Amino acid sequence: MIITLNGESRELEAGTTARALVEDVTGRQLTPDGTPADGGRLGVALAIDGEVVRRGLWADFTIEGGHTVDLVTAVQGG
Repeated sequence: MIITLNGESRELEAGTTARALVEDVTGRQLTPDGTPADGGRLGVALAIDGEVVRRGLWADFTIEGGHTVDLVTAVQGG
């Protein structure tokens, strides 16, 4: 299936969860509640079709073909 991730087309396997996508993009393993398994900070937010998906729901949220996904990273600065 094809989704749009941060403005670019991306192919995913059917049944991919939001958590699996975030793990793939960030290269970090996440626990079922969406926190990094290494205990560090993740610093990302996920929106699907313009709606923020809470981190605790990532494991159960299945991405579907045609979804527009925005994965944004928090940046510090002034």
